[in-house]
Amino acid sequence: MRHLVWRALAALLAVTGVVLLSACGSSNNDNGGGNGGGAQVTPQSGQKKGGTLKVQSAEGFEHLDPGSSYFQVDYEVVYATQRPLYSFKPDDFKQAVPDLAASQPQISSDEKTVTVKIRPNVKFSPPVNRVVTSKDVKYAIERGFDKNVANGYAPSYFADIEGADKADGGPISGIQAPDDQTIVFKLTKPFGATMAKALSLPLSAPVPKEYIQKIKGDAKSPTVYDSDPTKQAFTGPYVIKSYAPGKSITLARNPNWNKDASGDYRPAYVDAVDWQVGTDPNVSGRQILTGQDFVSGDTPSGPTVKLGVQKYKDQISFTALGNRYIAMNTSLPPFDNVNLRKAVLAATDRKALQLTRGGAVSGDIATHFLAPTAPGFDAAGGMKGPDVDFLANPSGDMEVAQKYMKAAGFPNGKYSGPAITMIGDNSDPASKSAQVALQTFQKLGFKVNFRAVQHETMYSRFCNVPKSKVNVCPNVGWLPDFPDGYAWMYATFDSKSIVPENNSNWPQLKNPQVDAAIEKAAATADEKQRDELWGKADELVTSLAPAVPWFWDKQPNIQSKNVQGVIAQWNAAYDLSFTSLK
Repeated sequence: MRHLVWRALAALLAVTGVVLLSACGSSNNDNGGGNGGGAQVTPQSGQKKGGTLKVQSAEGFEHLDPGSSYFQVDYEVVYATQRPLYSFKPDDFKQAVPDLAASQPQISSDEKTVTVKIRPNVKFSPPVNRVVTSKDVKYAIERGFDKNVANGYAPSYFADIEGADKADGGPISGIQAPDDQTIVFKLTKPFGATMAKALSLPLSAPVPKEYIQKIKGDAKSPTVYDSDPTKQAFTGPYVIKSYAPGKSITLARNPNWNKDASGDYRPAYVDAVDWQVGTDPNVSGRQILTGQDFVSGDTPSGPTVKLGVQKYKDQISFTALGNRYIAMNTSLPPFDNVNLRKAVLAATDRKALQLTRGGAVSGDIATHFLAPTAPGFDAAGGMKGPDVDFLANPSGDMEVAQKYMKAAGFPNGKYSGPAITMIGDNSDPASKSAQVALQTFQKLGFKVNFRAVQHETMYSRFCNVPKSKVNVCPNVGWLPDFPDGYAWMYATFDSKSIVPENNSNWPQLKNPQVDAAIEKAAATADEKQRDELWGKADELVTSLAPAVPWFWDKQPNIQSKNVQGVIAQWNAAYDLSFTSLK
């Protein structure tokens, strides 16, 4: 696993930008995470309780164990069935609110101790049927270090807890539960402000140790909690009633969930959720738009989006979250030359790249790496971006590009060195984006050994594996774990994040100034100052041109006419606990 995962946004749009722009218009000036289409996708007064919500998706689930879950589609179910310490209301991706926790975390002045109080009346579902204690949270995080649970982000966010460096699923000395309502985290360095934000991830959802041991839940891989999620002890408003891998999942109300007694902010409108997996995206898309009670569970197909925009504009929405860029391997020639990289950025037609994804309705042209939904975005230059000539023209500027080519040692403004390798995604529309990138490099004189492979292969065999020595990865992108610059920048640009497998620092950037800037921001507790520091870190990375930032995504979602859909802006997908039937 990557330290942070681009929770897959499936192939977005395969229709022309002209059609989409004329239908919905551009939301280029919207730097929030809101709706760019016509559907109402925020909580509304007067929503009704009852009924069964139907969900359809082509994509299945990866991990429904809260200890392993790390995927956009999985999160739709996990956050409806479990209660982490903190979580996000669907219309607010700026500040996590107390969920299982009773209040915001207390962070010591030296940022080495984080203390959390939990709510007193939250109960596990049957068959456990007891009140949750802080020991259940302690155990949940500890089991994330068990190789059979194999949590994907624990090494990034929880490794600085005392004793975590030797953790294998057993007790961690730096996680303490002095009483049933208190959990304390002792850290080895000033990292409390960042680690506290990670307590909104599913790993902090409580797990009863005695129940896991009784069912031998973690004795093998995958754990029983994951292979048969109906056996989980749930704390959210819903339980997983039935599960057929690759086919379906059914959610029902949790009989032990008491909104008023446990202080849960979720309204949990529908009585049940019936989710069908593996559906044909074009067939299911039409069924959702023309039928009753349906929402999409993953990204609709291009033809479905076109249909929605043209004929069902009140049933489609676009939510801003994530970025895309063309990564250049800075650890190897020729892209160890910063001026050569700047030439590539200057030459790239980002408007053409935007059109490969469907135009402005599907996302904004990026001018740096922090997206509009990210803290520090305004400090990094906002929509305009930093004042650098190599990103000044979104259509590309060959005159500026040639200036940097000459500064890189190519006096005629054309590259004349050995051929480079480029590995792209062969799925549509990513394949079209890769072709635009390929043409850019060729225009600058590069001879390119280009290969297009499946999305999964592109990452697992090439772009995520430094020893593969790929020069250019044109189809990489990022979706943050929580709204903080650390979740955007550490795994992608800090040299300490470079690992032999599942590497997400695709440019393999190793710059002491960048590392220091990230470390300084991560150790700062004051939010305003922290955002300013993330903006400066982003500006620094952009000035080094390790990649071409070209797109800030807006993910489409669709719903039936009789559904009051609510999108979780932090996940760019439907919030099952807030969506209702009309």
